[in-house]
Amino acid sequence: MATTPAATNFGTDFVNTKTSDIFGSKTFSGDVMLKRLPPEVFMNLQRTMTRGLPLDPAIANTVAQAMKDWALEHGATHYSHWFQPLTGSTAEKHDAFLSLTESGGAIEKFSGDALIRGEPDASSFPSGGIRDTYEARGYTAWDATSPAFLLANGEGQATLCIPTAFVSWTGEALDKKTPLLRSLEAVSKQALRVLKVFGTDAGVSQVITTLGCEQEYFLVDSELHRARPDLLITGRTLMGASAPKGQQLEDHYFGSIPERVMGFMADSERRLYELGIPVKTRHNEVAPRQYEIAPTYENANIAVDHQMLTMHVLRTTARAHGFECLLHEKPFAGINGSGKHNNWALSTDTGVNLLDPREETHTNMEFLVFLCAVIRAVDIHADLLRASIASVHNDHRLGANEAPPAIMSIYLGDMLTDILDQLEHGAAKKTMKGGTMDLGARTLPQVPRHSSDRNRTSPFAFTGNKFEFRAVGSSQSVAWPNTVFNTMIAESLDFLATELEKRAGKHPSPAKLETAVRATLKEIVKKHRRVCFSGDGYKMEWHKEAAKRGLPNLPSTADALPAFASKKASELFSHYGVLSHRELHARYEVQVEQYCKVIQIEGRTMCTMVNTQIIPAAMRAQAELADAVGAAEAVGVECPSSMAALRALVAQAAALRTACGEVSAAANKAIDDPAKRMRHLRDALVPAMARVRDCCDALEGVIPDDLWPLPTYAQMLLMH
Repeated sequence: MATTPAATNFGTDFVNTKTSDIFGSKTFSGDVMLKRLPPEVFMNLQRTMTRGLPLDPAIANTVAQAMKDWALEHGATHYSHWFQPLTGSTAEKHDAFLSLTESGGAIEKFSGDALIRGEPDASSFPSGGIRDTYEARGYTAWDATSPAFLLANGEGQATLCIPTAFVSWTGEALDKKTPLLRSLEAVSKQALRVLKVFGTDAGVSQVITTLGCEQEYFLVDSELHRARPDLLITGRTLMGASAPKGQQLEDHYFGSIPERVMGFMADSERRLYELGIPVKTRHNEVAPRQYEIAPTYENANIAVDHQMLTMHVLRTTARAHGFECLLHEKPFAGINGSGKHNNWALSTDTGVNLLDPREETHTNMEFLVFLCAVIRAVDIHADLLRASIASVHNDHRLGANEAPPAIMSIYLGDMLTDILDQLEHGAAKKTMKGGTMDLGARTLPQVPRHSSDRNRTSPFAFTGNKFEFRAVGSSQSVAWPNTVFNTMIAESLDFLATELEKRAGKHPSPAKLETAVRATLKEIVKKHRRVCFSGDGYKMEWHKEAAKRGLPNLPSTADALPAFASKKASELFSHYGVLSHRELHARYEVQVEQYCKVIQIEGRTMCTMVNTQIIPAAMRAQAELADAVGAAEAVGVECPSSMAALRALVAQAAALRTACGEVSAAANKAIDDPAKRMRHLRDALVPAMARVRDCCDALEGVIPDDLWPLPTYAQMLLMH
């Protein structure tokens, strides 16, 4: 897990060695810009990158020329506006630096206009109705706050990638970056109001959202992956009996990293360092063949771009080492799935973490205001938070094997819970201390004991000086959940700032301010602490208790997505300028459509595998067993157990055919209304696929190994 303190400039903080030897060699940032840009242009661009000030168009040509020269020196032949459409992945169109002259010659050219703006086709990406096929024009716009970088292919050829926003000809956002940037500005604006109330805003020009994302993934051998159509097409095993040994012995977690995997990890880290991505942690995860990589904190916008690049690097590097990197949330049934724990915090641009409780937390009123803003936001908008991480893939993961349940709750730990108790009953007067632990051996040190434990079943946990949103899925872009959460927080900070301004006045005395803060926090705690829960999120008792508290329980994506179509959501996003009603509804439409398409692809893949692989294998097994029974009976040997096994095999194959027919019918049923089609697929196709899986897994247990057509869980997970 990522536990390193927040840092927006990791280049000097991450290591003491010469950073240019390790970082930035493939990013146009830091020392590269300083060496190649005139001082006034460098300072101008730095103000945009670090302080969020508007970009000066006058410097574009100078920056473009320097960027082009640097890219050419590193073997680049093309440049690309790199953006994040609503597919959830990244997109790029490559243009050559080489341009023809009027005389028939060629020159290397890259202008400021080409740097700032591009025009990709906007009708071929998901738009949720914003663009029709005949309305094709779209624009990409340079995001100068995120460094340009070089991506090399397997042949060593490089492409200059320029992070950009992607919008329609109408100016409406068609990507995940644009609303994220808007949400970051909304949070900063409202957080600055809170700081102004406390008089701690001196020298602070913006509040930065920081982010660190722990990435879990599986590695399987490439040859085995290619032999599984379900893994190739859907990213998960649609069938597969449990291996005799899974994660029962808990011996994989933090175990010794296999040598071949270590080679992959070292290679991945080298490539990530070159892209300026500050990876910090690597280890074995809980399930066999499952691993994790985690970075230090960065500015959230850069962290999102780096997270998309991390997934790309993991996939491409794995193939070079004979692996396939599986980022699906639940590639294997019965063992842990993979998440992307989203570590979120707020920090001033002067370096103060606003979620640091400090030593005597009960006296840190500013921290308590930001803490209660989060509690209030999660309580009021729990449905939106749940919907922000909704997907077909994540539905398989949530609620078991260390993945949090779908009920959104906050874990605060004993110390903060105790302070909430004090606030609810008046004033907080003390901070619970953790003390130290004596380990009983003189050679071992006295270990400082934290005042709170951790809770691995909580979807949203306070973990020292940040919140960890554990429900984000491993294959998801973190841009959308952070956009949603930032908007929720902006609204809550707005509410608290307004209340404090009203109660304390413009220039309150310390005593008047403290009285106003205590009264406001007392009301917030009483009204919204129902969302706080410290127990086992897996137990049915919590589900019953959550229902009593009025917390939403949205177990599936089909249950969760309608939250984005609500009037409450539309007013929230439009009020803070993050998404217009049309932009938000477009995202709802896109996610509903993606749910339907993904699950239909899974159903059709399953039927193809059953009809072309599993049923034929069952028929061959039947024939072999029937021959054996017939041969025994021909010489007068009775074999009732073999006959029973044959009858059972015939019955299982027949049941599989029936179940497969149900899957095909459910997957192909024509329903025009997208929301109704989504609910139908949830209610009809998902259970039908579960029945097919049960039949297939039962057959796998009785069909001889030499006849079974697919690599098994034991082969994929246990045989290195």
